Amino acid sequence: MHRNWLALLPALAASLPALAQGDAQRGAAIAASRTEGLCVLCHALPGIDARLAGNIGPDLAGVGLRLTPAQLRQRLLAPQDFNPDTIMPRYGRRDGLVRVAASRRGQPLLGEAQLDDVVAYLAGLR
Repeated sequence: MHRNWLALLPALAASLPALAQGDAQRGAAIAASRTEGLCVLCHALPGIDARLAGNIGPDLAGVGLRLTPAQLRQRLLAPQDFNPDTIMPRYGRRDGLVRVAASRRGQPLLGEAQLDDVVAYLAGLR
């Protein structure tokens, strides 16, 4: 009756959602910023007055219950993969950014650490 349960761990780990590795508090500030993350321009966010938030995108309250951290990250990096008609930017995009300040060309909207922070914040919205 005793089985090698250690052999089951890799499969079990693969079935669990990836853990968010960023700082949720920094991520909340980025998401609410009208100059950095810009999420609040299109999405309602918990704790932000509805009059100051957009309604173009879905309300992000409870998004951490609906999507895993890996899914959230993918939506930030390639939102058109989920909705071809979206106006949401690809936050990791570096190429083709010509209608931006010269100092920002070749730079993504959010760096890796910032993406980690935003994902940690969104994953915590339960």
